[in-house]
Amino acid sequence: MSTFRSIEELVKSLDREKELLKEMFAKRKSLSFRYDYALEMTEYKEERIRYLIDYGVIRDTGDFLEMEDIYLKFFEDVLEVNEEINVSFVQDYLTRLNENIDYYLKENNEQRKYNYQREVKRCLKNIALTTVRNVMDLKRNMDNTYKNEPNYRIKKTKLFRLDEKRNNIALLIRKSEELIDYGQPTFFRVAMDVQMRNVVSDVKLQLNDSYHNLIEIQKQIIHYLNLIDYQNRILEKVKKLKYLKDQFLLEEHTDIRQVVAQKNPVWMEPQVGYRIKLSIDNLRTSDEAFQLMKKLAARQKNSSRGMKQLADAIPEEYLDGQSQTIDSVNLQEVHNAFMASSAHLFYFVMNYRFRKEVTRGEKLIFFCQLASQYADELHFTDTYETSGEVEYPLIYSR
Repeated sequence: MSTFRSIEELVKSLDREKELLKEMFAKRKSLSFRYDYALEMTEYKEERIRYLIDYGVIRDTGDFLEMEDIYLKFFEDVLEVNEEINVSFVQDYLTRLNENIDYYLKENNEQRKYNYQREVKRCLKNIALTTVRNVMDLKRNMDNTYKNEPNYRIKKTKLFRLDEKRNNIALLIRKSEELIDYGQPTFFRVAMDVQMRNVVSDVKLQLNDSYHNLIEIQKQIIHYLNLIDYQNRILEKVKKLKYLKDQFLLEEHTDIRQVVAQKNPVWMEPQVGYRIKLSIDNLRTSDEAFQLMKKLAARQKNSSRGMKQLADAIPEEYLDGQSQTIDSVNLQEVHNAFMASSAHLFYFVMNYRFRKEVTRGEKLIFFCQLASQYADELHFTDTYETSGEVEYPLIYSR
């Protein structure tokens, strides 16, 4: 089998046959991609198909074509549609991480030590990235299994196996955290530069989020398993009732009549779209109906529409244009002046020259209003002072 000599050659080949590869990837779940259809998509140039086969991009299985696993997995990983959860990658990265840390501690050459340190950073990032993707794949597979798997036994078995994979992912997360915190304290103390500190912090955060997501996945799996058991019990009961009904033994071997008699599902029925007419004979002979008709007639008589009493005309003096001026303080103006000063807020408000006479109590109100309305633009300190009987915090502009 031939191999690509450069990335440029690989990219050009994939780009030239992108329509064929797109269709094959879309139909990767079935074996219905025929050779004749591929030939049609390559303008009936068989050498183009043969080129992809020779270079290991696709394989020929007779009348059908399939994409090679290495390219199939690459596309699934990049597009995040992979259904296989492989935790062995994380274990491999942990092994490589320990090896490179050991090499770093034993190496004396600074350039080679730097290369080992860079490899440690790459392993840490790959551990976090692989763990996050495994958790996402686990969540997607769990939902797809419950919603789309038609066989009850297979559905339950798949959920149990997904729960086992969840346990394996959680175990690897704990191992990774223990390795970072306690496994190699000498390395992380010696090699902890700014970049390493940022990488370790990001990895810890991603692992912690993944672990919490696994807890939610565990709860969801338990919920799905309980729903499956409940639905299975309902199905078994329905099958038994169906058998008894077909054998004309339903009423003899069950209490269906007593159960149905206790139910009153009429309120669930849809309302009719027409008015039900009363019986004329019943209206003529029923005393209760006669009394109801008398009440209805009296109600209609009392609610007869007549001339409503109108209100008097509005006096002319109320229509004259009048205005009233309210003297108020513009807090925005006070805030702008405070932001340009260097004093704390309480001292500024108490010594601010307002446009009108303001009492001390009103100034205290303005102080509280400014502190609450513009809290995002202020810096609240933990220092408190007193003025008379008032204790206040020192608040400065940011």
